Amino acid sequence: MRYLYTFLFYLVLPFIFLRLWWRSIKQPAYRQRMGERLGYYPRQFDQCIWVHAVSVGETLAAIPLIKALKSRFPDMQMVITTMTPTGAERVKTAFGDSVTHAYIPYDLPGAMQRFIQHFHPVICVIMETELWPNLVATCGNNHIPICLVNARLSEKSARGYRRIASLTRDMLRRIDVIAAHGQVDANRFMTLGAPEERMKVTGNIKFDIELPADLSQKSAILRDELGKDRFIWIAASTHEGEEEMVIAAHKQIRAVNPQALLILVPRHPTRFDAIAKLSAQSFSTARRSLQQSCMPETSVYLGDTMGELLLMYSAANIAFVAGSLIPRGGHNMLEPGALGKPIITGPYLFNFAEISELFVSAHALAKVTDADSLAKEVIELMRHPGEQAEMGARALQVVAENRGALAKQVELVSAVITSQIN
Repeated sequence: MRYLYTFLFYLVLPFIFLRLWWRSIKQPAYRQRMGERLGYYPRQFDQCIWVHAVSVGETLAAIPLIKALKSRFPDMQMVITTMTPTGAERVKTAFGDSVTHAYIPYDLPGAMQRFIQHFHPVICVIMETELWPNLVATCGNNHIPICLVNARLSEKSARGYRRIASLTRDMLRRIDVIAAHGQVDANRFMTLGAPEERMKVTGNIKFDIELPADLSQKSAILRDELGKDRFIWIAASTHEGEEEMVIAAHKQIRAVNPQALLILVPRHPTRFDAIAKLSAQSFSTARRSLQQSCMPETSVYLGDTMGELLLMYSAANIAFVAGSLIPRGGHNMLEPGALGKPIITGPYLFNFAEISELFVSAHALAKVTDADSLAKEVIELMRHPGEQAEMGARALQVVAENRGALAKQVELVSAVITSQIN
């Protein structure tokens, strides 16, 4: 199966590069460092710790783990791989030059072997469930242990892996440690072929979110700029098809409170300009990237910068976490939860099913289905500040009660690294 997979991968490789070129029209970073996609890099190491995080979400989750490993093994080089430029930018923002970022090569045997020969990793730490057959096989052939951390496996993903059962089983049997979110995830992994003795249930590392020390100070400054006494709600990580619903909801909210301000944060930078134009059709809109002042008549503040979502959440009264009004599976609601904000989402939360249920059970998260129900929920909380505060406090409690996964996963990974370097 792996040979067939590799053969098919070679066949589609020209189209993959065409897709990269097409994406680079809007996002030029996609055409940079092309050689890395095939395993050619400008730097070499004798030894390193390798952490792979696909894109922004996985990179954010990996940051505290990487910091802990850097502290445990200060003399070891750290190589962080991602697939996307946005993930690369997040690595650069978080660590500067203290780690090395590389694009992970496409999953071809030669490219993966060149990566190994360049960096000589003593371990491969994969965030969540980014499994590639040749990556796993190449690590095995070079005696490099693999740790799958913060591992989750939805029923939908499990069905997909079952379609390639023999290939999945071979991959899972080569992984040395699987640190799963919960027992449900662990059971799904074992059903697909993961050895029970390698499974560890550690919880979700995302609950161990680190808030920057200066966040409160920066948030107070931003709040003053936006309007200290205004009611502010945020629609975060919106996708195509959601902004129209958010803007329609904001019209209803403004009809009740003409001073209400919406912070609108699209998920993808390539859509910032389009969403600015869309918002301007209905509201006076200020763009953060252009350092435009938020005036009393400003209705929408567009958060069109990278790496400032926590700051935007912190300045808002209520958080709507998008990617959930359409079938995208939702985004991370732990950030507003850690800030004690009331959380609203749409119904599509399959990427965060277990996490969202914790918030729902604690009455810290409200689900809506469209613009009208979104407006209704925001207006209800806006009119009742006491319930707003209590709901935010319950969200904060959910995060506090589920911390601890980071320490467990650091110990598991550190034990493997120590066994490799001693």
